[in-house]
Amino acid sequence: MKFETKVIHAGVEPDPLTGAVMTPIYQTSTYKQDAPGVHKGYEYARTQNPTRDALEKNLAALENGYGASSFASGLAAMDAILKTLKSGDEIISTNDLYGGSYRQIKTIFEKLGIKSAFIDMTDPENLRSAITENTRLIWVETPTNPMLQIVDIEAICKIAGEKGIKVCVDNTFASPYLQTPLDLGADMVLHSATKYLGGHSDVVHGAVICKHEEDYEKIKFVQNASGAVPGPMDCFLILRGIKTLHLRVQRASENARAIAEFLRDHPKVEKVYYPGFEDHPGHDIAKKQMRGFGGMVSFDLGNNNEEAAMKVLAATHYFLLAESLGGVESLIGHPASMTHGSIPKEERLKTGLTDSLIRLSVGIENVEDLIGDLSRSLENI
Repeated sequence: MKFETKVIHAGVEPDPLTGAVMTPIYQTSTYKQDAPGVHKGYEYARTQNPTRDALEKNLAALENGYGASSFASGLAAMDAILKTLKSGDEIISTNDLYGGSYRQIKTIFEKLGIKSAFIDMTDPENLRSAITENTRLIWVETPTNPMLQIVDIEAICKIAGEKGIKVCVDNTFASPYLQTPLDLGADMVLHSATKYLGGHSDVVHGAVICKHEEDYEKIKFVQNASGAVPGPMDCFLILRGIKTLHLRVQRASENARAIAEFLRDHPKVEKVYYPGFEDHPGHDIAKKQMRGFGGMVSFDLGNNNEEAAMKVLAATHYFLLAESLGGVESLIGHPASMTHGSIPKEERLKTGLTDSLIRLSVGIENVEDLIGDLSRSLENI
């Protein structure tokens, strides 16, 4: 089954009772049993729900995994993965990553005795020297947030595999339409499904897809035991969004390329971060492991000039000033004060995340309107 067919049909069957084409929203907390333990496969909605089951089967198919588990948010999904570790274990993470992920590792799990190190994984050899006898998990973002660095998933997984260490790839920026990390050797994939999978900025959701049954069973146990599950309406909305994933991401990617080229030629923009450029340090790796370069673009106005960034942010019309990404509408944000505000400034600057950096989530609007919007906003500096 090809990807464009999977998004519509994988895991989804017409309702056997009514023939409904869309999976019904099973808005129930519990299920009637004929006798204790005698039921139709469902006991309590924290553990299972038919709407959620359909979504999880669909997600597993999109990422070519053994099984998927849904959560109330991307961070809840990450929380479940980290709960499979124990005190004394160590995580090695990319040093450019979503601020919420950094905050969870540093302020929640380090207090529980799980150590962490944040390294530049654009050179896979950096991982070899960072691994210790206690390393149990490699946490990868690629493309990274917000600097759009590219990490060679296959190379990282090869190094980790030599030591028997699990690798999880946060695939939120790429989506399974552009990148399938399990095919490249990863053990788990995480999504903030709030973003491209949902695609309409109307639901918060997270997911973990596992390649191996043993990892899947561990995550399912935590899902049920900790209970950070999504409601059936949320699952329905993600299922609905996934049906147009390929169309939305393709259009957003086309728009992003045109906008990145416009920004690179603009005299008031110092630098543009976009892996589709041939001179991007990770371009060749991105071309190898991705099927496109995505809808995210970051650019820097230079001189760590926060005032100039604020003037641009205040002047856009179609680019809405907001957190999140991956919706049909274009968004503009200031990572240093918004999505990455929880990361200390000295750590942000190490990766190039300055106060003058602006991040774009390019939507599916007319690209001429979007370029005109940015052009007018840049006139304010």
